[in-house]
Amino acid sequence: VVFLAEWWSNSNVVVYSDKEEFDKYCGKEHGYLLMNHRYEIDWLMGWFFCERMSLLGNCKTYAKKSIQYVPILGWAWKFGECIFLERSWEKDKEIIGRQIRELVDYPDSMWLLLMAEGTRFTHEKHEASKIFAREKGLPQLNHHLVPRTKGFTSSIPYLRGRPAAVYDIQIAFKKSDKEPTVMRMLLGLPVEAHLYVERIPLEQIPEAEEACAQWLHELYQKKVRFADLLVFTLLTCLSEFVVAKSNLDRMQDSFFKTDDFFAESGVKRVDGFNLKRRPVPDLVHILKIGIFLLLFKMIGVTKISEASSYGKTSATLTSESKSSSVTDKTD
Repeated sequence: VVFLAEWWSNSNVVVYSDKEEFDKYCGKEHGYLLMNHRYEIDWLMGWFFCERMSLLGNCKTYAKKSIQYVPILGWAWKFGECIFLERSWEKDKEIIGRQIRELVDYPDSMWLLLMAEGTRFTHEKHEASKIFAREKGLPQLNHHLVPRTKGFTSSIPYLRGRPAAVYDIQIAFKKSDKEPTVMRMLLGLPVEAHLYVERIPLEQIPEAEEACAQWLHELYQKKVRFADLLVFTLLTCLSEFVVAKSNLDRMQDSFFKTDDFFAESGVKRVDGFNLKRRPVPDLVHILKIGIFLLLFKMIGVTKISEASSYGKTSATLTSESKSSSVTDKTD
């Protein structure tokens, strides 16, 4: 799937990050990648990013248990050691702990992708998220859903004490890309994903579960700004209007308006850069496709209907032999 996206549709990712820090750490340590979940192909662009970093084989994700039974894709995720959840917290907590303990013991770097919003952004889900935020006293986000914290807080302890960090990733597409979809890529039309990547050392994340959950909320809601101060001179009363908005929400809002994360967000600008394609793995993919086509052809050749006429020939010979025998006796 990544091969088709990269070479068939000629799609690309542009990364915005501190280049010096990125080159020093990214891909050289275990990573917990937190991504927003707004687009049909954001998961694919996450894989795309991992491929460019030579880590696609060590890229894991959370998924519903039922997905493991889906032919090809689900089977591949199962054998690729992705973490399948039951949607029962008591069972899932044990599954997460057991599998992450195994994954972080590997000598190579492992990346775990998490979409903390839990589901893809839609208008209906956004309205439900805003109601939930009001009930819980949380600031409302314009372009994100309120993040779910349990998967995150139960995973982080198993990464501590090892070379690891959280990577906060914001993904967006320019308006000229219209609606980026898998079908668009299968038709050979390119898309370009823009990824803002911020590395957050584990030492900055609280160890207590409740505090860790609060930290995740603040990641979506941090750096509160006071948007307007409305002063009414009426019986010496002062009224104040405060608007809370997260960095991530501001960046998404800025990109929607200007195709630029930094133009109107107030976030410090970093230059974007491209990650080079890796030709060797892609040659392997081409070889795999060639082998598949060869096997497919061989299967066709070995079908009963395409086989030799052994049975038919024998029957014909037998029939001819009998016919000849009768003729001899008659003569």
